[in-house]
Amino acid sequence: MENTSEKVCLFCKRDEEKVPLVTLSYQHTNYWICPQHIPMLIHNPDQLQGMLPGAENMEAG
Repeated sequence: MENTSEKVCLFCKRDEEKVPLVTLSYQHTNYWICPQHIPMLIHNPDQLQGMLPGAENMEAG
């Protein structure tokens, strides 16, 4: 499994020194997202387009 090089939130780019981060495993790669942006991942994943591969094709939960 491949990891992204930096542990930063996909959306806001804050690191683990500033906010708690939750690991997200997707397409054999680890990403991180802060709790503030988890609702975006659930309800508006298309807003992560360009940050998470295939996000524009994800359906909201």
